[in-house]
Amino acid sequence: MGATFLIARRRQRHDLVDTAWGAGFALVALVSAVLSTGHGDPVRTWTAAALTAVWGVRLSVHIGRRGRGAAEDPRYTDLLSGGTGGRDARALRLVYLPQGVLVWAISLPVQAAAYTPGPVGGPLFAGVAVWLTGFLFEAVGDAQLSRFKADPANRGRIMDRGLWSWTRHPNYFGDACVWWGLYLIAADTWQGALTLPAPVAMTLLLTAGSGKRLLENRMSTRPGWDAYARRTSGFFPLPPRRE
Repeated sequence: MGATFLIARRRQRHDLVDTAWGAGFALVALVSAVLSTGHGDPVRTWTAAALTAVWGVRLSVHIGRRGRGAAEDPRYTDLLSGGTGGRDARALRLVYLPQGVLVWAISLPVQAAAYTPGPVGGPLFAGVAVWLTGFLFEAVGDAQLSRFKADPANRGRIMDRGLWSWTRHPNYFGDACVWWGLYLIAADTWQGALTLPAPVAMTLLLTAGSGKRLLENRMSTRPGWDAYARRTSGFFPLPPRRE
């Protein structure tokens, strides 16, 4: 996050931190896997590390491509305008330092899995299944939205097709499933089970923090949003309701 801050400060666009978010988790997972050599079970260690790295790298690449050539994300423009101190100082205090702490804290299940000895059991297979469900929701949802936005005929319209007709946030739902899956892999032992606050924190960030809540505040002024919100589940995928 410190390195990202220096790059973002030079470019004067602090939404670059979103690109570093997934990469930060991948880095923590791979470093933990390497440092835990000789301590944890290799299958559990490298399964958790590989799944985290695949998720993190895909997310960083997707966000990087999405933001190429676009203006800075309005969330950061609003957050860093006004207040005391310079814009960069506020960004360091309000964005980079908290996100650095969150990357470490939310990745605790992956760190615990890396150091857990003993053979793997059912929780690992259940965790992989939950992770795969979440990864597919997130990746497919992002791809569907990208194709929708690429069509000039959809400018100003609400995306309500594919997975987006079952949940208003398939990417956020998928993100939450990814971290619940990684938690299940760590929960093979009681020590790993103690990292439960990590997936809870990620889910709260996605639903009540900087994810769903802020995005819907912006989207609520768009034509057609109210009708879309009435017929589409807010988070968990459900069949569209009839109006």
